[in-house]
Amino acid sequence: MIEQRARVVFLVRVPDERTGDFLRAYQSIRHLVAEGTPGHLVDQVCRSAADPEQWLITSEWVNLAAFEAWERSVQHRDLVQPLRECFSEEELSLRFLVYAQTPGAPVVLAEKSTDMADHG
Repeated sequence: MIEQRARVVFLVRVPDERTGDFLRAYQSIRHLVAEGTPGHLVDQVCRSAADPEQWLITSEWVNLAAFEAWERSVQHRDLVQPLRECFSEEELSLRFLVYAQTPGAPVVLAEKSTDMADHG
């Protein structure tokens, strides 16, 4: 049986005056996570077009177990602490299993692919 990839979604609020701190914190950890975390495939940070204090952080993993192992690690708690200090309220955290994907998009089930290289 092929394990399903997982998508983890965090919806957070960051006050305008903390936006710079939030983006610096994200920038400082994103490559560490991408290059050194087993099972991590890709992540994104998105800002709401309607509410500039609302942000969405998504990450994709080879499976949910890989994310949960990282989430329990001391490294995770230390890395994300600067991000969490910028939130004005508790974040909404959701976990999904990927069931379908648009044809033509890179599909990675077991290991990191160069097709999903960082573009920014």
